[in-house]
Amino acid sequence: MIRLSQFLKFSGLLDSGGDAKEVIIDGFVRVNGEEERRRGRQLHDGDTVTFEGRTVRVRP
Repeated sequence: MIRLSQFLKFSGLLDSGGDAKEVIIDGFVRVNGEEERRRGRQLHDGDTVTFEGRTVRVRP
C-alpha cells in the first residue's frame, strides 16, 4: 500500500509532496473515479488515480 500523496509524487503526476497536498485538499484528484481530499488515503493494487486528465493505475 502507498498513500495518495506519495503516489502522486512517485508516479510522476506531480513534482513534490507539497504540490500533492495542495491539489488533493483542493479536490483536483480522483481515486477510482471519485473525488478524494484525504492525502493519507491508502491506495491498493488496481486503484486508479486521475489528475489533470491523466490516469495511472496502482500496481504491485
